[in-house]
Amino acid sequence: MTDPSKSPEFPVSPAGAPAGNRDIDILMITHRRPRYARQSLQHLLDQCDETMRVWIWHNGDNAETLAVAEELSKHPRCHRFHHSPVNEKLRAPTNWIWENFEGAYVCKVDDDCLLEDGWAQKLRAAHEANPELGVIGCWRFQDEDFVPELAAKKTRDLAGGHRMLVNCWVQGSGYLMKRKCVEEQGLLGAEDPCFTKYCNQLAERGHVNGFYFPFLREDHMDDPRSPNTLLKRDEDMAEHAPLSALRDGVTSLDVWLERVRWNAYMVQAAPTNPKWLRGWRLRLRMAGSKARRVLGVERGPGANPQFKAGA
Repeated sequence: MTDPSKSPEFPVSPAGAPAGNRDIDILMITHRRPRYARQSLQHLLDQCDETMRVWIWHNGDNAETLAVAEELSKHPRCHRFHHSPVNEKLRAPTNWIWENFEGAYVCKVDDDCLLEDGWAQKLRAAHEANPELGVIGCWRFQDEDFVPELAAKKTRDLAGGHRMLVNCWVQGSGYLMKRKCVEEQGLLGAEDPCFTKYCNQLAERGHVNGFYFPFLREDHMDDPRSPNTLLKRDEDMAEHAPLSALRDGVTSLDVWLERVRWNAYMVQAAPTNPKWLRGWRLRLRMAGSKARRVLGVERGPGANPQFKAGA
């Protein structure tokens, strides 16, 4: 990572970021779905103001998607473009930007996501008014997934008129993480390059994470309920399945939707004590069980008997 102490433009602030630097560096990784890639990357680039820079990393050799990434890399808000002929997945591109970004904040937006206008500026304002914050995220779930009786216990007022639903982790897209987090904790490790675990470790260091509230919306196009989804039938899973579904062998749209819903309940049911998340996969299963007990299995995640929360 660039050492801010070597920058002639900004003195170093006590927090470690150059004083006066409010810039945001944003990573987007493209891979194999050209329609999603074009829609999400164009949308992101067009949203950026002069304080925001987009870094594009293309994984693999899908010619149509690569052509989209190369075309849009000429956009004035694209800062850097990298093509890896092999699929390096998440860790290499994430560490690429984390090692090299020069802004006060860093984030990633997935190539199947559309964020509402003003999301980055709103998250940055919350960070600036609340130095205890580490990672703040947008909300990628549907209105029907919100459970007030769970979320109310975790929603807090912040300085500057901001509010958030506190949670130890956020999803790896549509978040804003301050520079100090990377400087303290380093890069994603080789053995377990999991952003959930990374966020929880930040929470153990004393950083407060969670989702801005009222929610800033992220349209996750891999949610079958999204108006922009390519997943409308079970047959669509063969061609357009998300990487996590491919990894776990999920071919049913109903089962995939249950997983999406389970993730929503999970972040609302989980305790805010980061020590609770040690052995996190087991704990996440328990969060889903807690939500089912509160809501009843007919409304809670995992109602589909084929659903495997820990898969």
